[in-house]
Amino acid sequence: MDEHIKTLIELRKLMDDQKTKFTILMADDDEDDRLMTKEALEEARLTNRIFFVEDGEELMDFLKRRGGYADPEKSPRPGLILLDLNMPKKSGREALEEIKGDPDLRSIPVVVMTTSKAEEDIIRSYDLGVNSFVTKPVSFVGLVEVMKALAKFWFEIVTLPPNKNS
Repeated sequence: MDEHIKTLIELRKLMDDQKTKFTILMADDDEDDRLMTKEALEEARLTNRIFFVEDGEELMDFLKRRGGYADPEKSPRPGLILLDLNMPKKSGREALEEIKGDPDLRSIPVVVMTTSKAEEDIIRSYDLGVNSFVTKPVSFVGLVEVMKALAKFWFEIVTLPPNKNS
């Protein structure tokens, strides 16, 4: 095999390995949305580990490894957070503000995925430091397409900071 092709194959394998090292954390109180997202990620052939939390308080416990999330195996530092805005206990807005205000967490990319199309939610999310704002598609096919696009952008196109404390 040509040396150039071998190098390209090795580089692609290294990129694929790096891409799958990132953990995804989804914070959403809707069980159907969590299940559909998991299935959409599988359909998009994204092999990253994904963890789910149901509200903003649980999200912060996961990120700060408190309570039931003290074990790093059960709460690895995510490479990407998918965040719903409307959740009980602590809203996505409050959690986003806390994440982006914390020097240890602020470098984790956060994608708001919500049903809201309200201009005030979009503006407020960006003011709080969200990395992107996505309105949840209504169909499963649309969700698969969004997951493919997010995976391509966040794990293939951009360079993410090193995943410290994994």
